[in-house]
Amino acid sequence: MDPNFNPNAGFGGGFGGFGDAFSGFGDLFGDLFGGGSRRSPNGPRQGENVGARLELTFEEAAFGAEKEVPVTRIEACAKCSGTGSAAGSAPETCPTCRGKGKVRRSTKIRVQIPAGVDDGQTVRVRGEGCAGSNGGPSGDLLVEVSIRSHPFFQRDGANVLCELPITFTQAALGAELEVPTLDGKVRYTIPEGTQTGTVFRLRGKGIPLSLIHISEP
Repeated sequence: MDPNFNPNAGFGGGFGGFGDAFSGFGDLFGDLFGGGSRRSPNGPRQGENVGARLELTFEEAAFGAEKEVPVTRIEACAKCSGTGSAAGSAPETCPTCRGKGKVRRSTKIRVQIPAGVDDGQTVRVRGEGCAGSNGGPSGDLLVEVSIRSHPFFQRDGANVLCELPITFTQAALGAELEVPTLDGKVRYTIPEGTQTGTVFRLRGKGIPLSLIHISEP
C-alpha cells in the first residue's frame, strides 16, 4: 500500500460539493415556497395600524354605543386611484400625491363600541387603518377606551356599586327605598336591623349585576 495514501482524501471536497448542491436546492425551494426571511419588495403589504382614544360615559360603556372617532391615516389617492400617475395619454405624475399613490387624510370613522367595555380596553376595527401597498390589505384602527367617572356608580369588574345613605330609623325599622340603577330608579325594601356596610344585590341591574352598598350618613 502506498504510504502516502490517505483514506479520507478527496471525500471532504466531494461531500462538500454535494453539500453545496443541496444548499442550492434549498435556496430554490425557499424562493418557490417563501422560506427563510426573504420578501419580495414588490409583493403585497398590509398597511399600518392607526391608534385613537375615545372617552365614554359610564352608561355608554355599560350598554354599548356607536361613536364617531376622528383619525388621520394614509389613504389611496382619490385623484389617481392610487396609481401615482395623472390621467391622460402621456405618463405624468399625479399633482395631488406627487406620484406616491397615497395621501395623508383626516376623517371620522363610525365605531361600534360593544356593551360592557372596560376602562383601558382597546376596540379593534379591522380594515380602517392605513392603506396597504401593492394590493395588500389596509391596517386596523385601534381605539383605546377611557370611561368618565359617574357621580353615583362605581365599577367593580362586571358589577356596579352604588352607595346609598339611610337614616338610623330606616336601618333599625326597615324601609322601602328608591334605588338608582343604570336602567332608572327602582324600589327596594331593606329589612329591619340593617347594619352599616350591608350589601344587597339587585340581579340584572348592572354589568350584568348591580350591588347596593348601604351606609349611614
